[in-house]
Amino acid sequence: MTCPFPARLALSLLLGAGTFAAFAQQRPAPAVSTPLTEVPVNVREQPLSSGRVTHAVQVRTEPGQAPVTIRSIQPDTVAGNYRIDFTALDLDGDGFISRAEAQANPALADEFNALDTARRGKLSREQLAGWLKP
Repeated sequence: MTCPFPARLALSLLLGAGTFAAFAQQRPAPAVSTPLTEVPVNVREQPLSSGRVTHAVQVRTEPGQAPVTIRSIQPDTVAGNYRIDFTALDLDGDGFISRAEAQANPALADEFNALDTARRGKLSREQLAGWLKP
């Protein structure tokens, strides 16, 4: 006895769905993370054990997967490449460092948006208090 075409189609779809469900229940390979071997240009290195944790978030994971926690850490110091000479960068002498002027210091250029809290496109001495050379 042969199975009519619609019944065969339904049977193959049903069997295919069962196979898919079994496949979908397989666990993915565990993720492997490795530290950066080369630090990108303009990235300040600081051990995670130093500084103060300012925020921590536990990321939801599937049951059986390793927990993931993301932490933001306040730097313990802003010395080093972060120190700038405000007068030298303020080329037009208007008392502010514009986005264009900040390009002369790669670290400052990278952090410009975070420092420009007023979103004016320029930084004052007050906004750069921790960055200024004594």
